Amino acid sequence: GHSNMEIISIPLEGDLEHKDSMGNTTIIKQGDIQAMSAGSGVKHSERNKSREKKVKFLQIWIIPNKVNVEPKYDQITLDPKKLKNRYQQIVSPNLEDDGVWIHQNAWFHLGEFDKDHTESYSLKDNSNGVYVFLLEGKCHVNGEVLQKRDGIGIWDVEQVDFTFDEDSKVLLMEVPMAN
Repeated sequence: GHSNMEIISIPLEGDLEHKDSMGNTTIIKQGDIQAMSAGSGVKHSERNKSREKKVKFLQIWIIPNKVNVEPKYDQITLDPKKLKNRYQQIVSPNLEDDGVWIHQNAWFHLGEFDKDHTESYSLKDNSNGVYVFLLEGKCHVNGEVLQKRDGIGIWDVEQVDFTFDEDSKVLLMEVPMAN
């Protein structure tokens, strides 16, 4: 099992079966986002639901800003229309706004952009950094070229500017910088 971790699962292809010691058994599909706070401790497994189809998924672990909280589980299904040529918030520190919530001053956004589109992201907290992961396509981020599966970390900025050279899919993670 795990304790004191925020665990975010993002399926990119296929279906993932999630089981945990809180009694949750669910399927996480492409287009879903799942967040789990391990808190005081939880056992969990994620496995491929299908024998025929492959699964690709990202699992991101974040150290929380509170320890030994009650374990919790949250899952949402994204509206594909909300990802079109804009950054849709998928993770935040707030229960009230879009996306799943976690115990950390972090915001994740996902977007699917057309070739030649330009987009800017303004940081929620200027002391944070941004990690950009290009899932598909090709783009320029603050002047740097990213190809499919490239990532780049950017900090000491208030805004990140994107130009998409191809149809692209981006995961943008705004996270606290270690002191």
